[in-house]
Amino acid sequence: MTYDYDLFVIGAGSGGVRAANRTAALGKKVGVAEESRYGGTCVIRGCVPKKLYVYASTFPEHFEDAEGFGWSVGETSFDWNKLVANKEKEITRLEGLYKGGLNSNGVDMFDTRAKLQGAHEVYLEAEDRVITAERILIAVGGTPNRFTSFEGHEHAIISDDAFDLEELPKSIVISGGGYIAVEFAGIFAGLGVDTTIVYRGDEILRGFDNDVRELLHEEYEKRGINVITNQVISKIEKLESGAKRATLSNGEEFDVDEVMLALGRVPLTDDLGLELAGVEMDDGGNIVVNEYSRTSAQNIWAVGDVTDRLQLTPVAIHESMCFVATEYRDDPQRPDHETVPTAVFSHPEIGTVGLTEEEAGQRFAKLNVFRAKFRPMRNTISGRDSRMLMKLIVDAETDKVIGAHVLGPDAGEMAQVLAIPMKMGCTKADFDRTMALHPSAAEELVTMYDPSYTVVDGVPVGKN
Repeated sequence: MTYDYDLFVIGAGSGGVRAANRTAALGKKVGVAEESRYGGTCVIRGCVPKKLYVYASTFPEHFEDAEGFGWSVGETSFDWNKLVANKEKEITRLEGLYKGGLNSNGVDMFDTRAKLQGAHEVYLEAEDRVITAERILIAVGGTPNRFTSFEGHEHAIISDDAFDLEELPKSIVISGGGYIAVEFAGIFAGLGVDTTIVYRGDEILRGFDNDVRELLHEEYEKRGINVITNQVISKIEKLESGAKRATLSNGEEFDVDEVMLALGRVPLTDDLGLELAGVEMDDGGNIVVNEYSRTSAQNIWAVGDVTDRLQLTPVAIHESMCFVATEYRDDPQRPDHETVPTAVFSHPEIGTVGLTEEEAGQRFAKLNVFRAKFRPMRNTISGRDSRMLMKLIVDAETDKVIGAHVLGPDAGEMAQVLAIPMKMGCTKADFDRTMALHPSAAEELVTMYDPSYTVVDGVPVGKN
């Protein structure tokens, strides 16, 4: 059978664009449809604008710290609208690069919503026509959960909205305790907003190492962020003054300028026509895929946040590259989701690779844990009371480093570098043989010679 396209990609985020470009470069006829903006969540409403706003929010601390180093900083002011405008300029530039790359590779671009009408058929809404493709890749990603089931959700904002508020609020309550909630709390607080986090669990950042979670909580309290745990927002009301009232499950009320919901993300699979093509979904609406990202339909694949794997931009890109290698280069490759470095751009920053102490304790009989908590050099004469954490998790039997966790300045950069030797299977002895770079915070990683404590059958021994 003859098809209009060898490959058609639905969704032009990082994963979809990488697959389209790589496949087209091999001489295949490729089309891509995007109903929003090219670049997807990461470029338009995620990683990139978030990191820009994180940078903006750190300057007040830099101004304060400068005095200890002999600088006198005069009166300062912040222009929210200028930040928003400059952010928009940058993401528009990046979107242009994405489009330019697709164009130079000969990819046909369709600015429209697309959905399946069969195993090989894609309906383009704006053009009201159906095209056919031998292979289809779904890379539509996800979206913040608006939790439309509880009262007053329409009065709240989500992370997508936060980047383009008409004005910077004076106060905000953020519902959630994951990385998005934590990062935006740091952003808003750094910009001078009275900030409160409300989280249903015992501690923020579920799934991260407990030492990291607890220290970040302490650091946020030092920065004036009100962290409320074991509570949820039961309803949101809009007052006549225009303020929002967030009522907690314990009856406590907060009258603030904005309420933000950061309660996870959901895949964009609604009304995508998956059932018409025989594509299976799980109970959460995620597309079910095998180890090669193939769906239950033999000619349809899915990558990125629309599948229930790791929701990280580099992971989506890696999954796409494996798809191209497998299907078009006769080189079967499975995405490797182990030992993936991640960062939380909180204040201070978190970088992590591998297993947490809690996860490792369930998998290994005995662990050696190396931990250092200290005030980094940049905080000494500045007088800032902020601590840094370095932590290595080691399998006692093999001496292999199976987890590394950093909280402090440039933690994300360290996590990326740590991921390389850990991916190669390095041991604690390899760390010990490595010469320290002095003076640096990272030297602590190679100067922790004796375990701080051990973990036996999941139980810490000698931890204080």
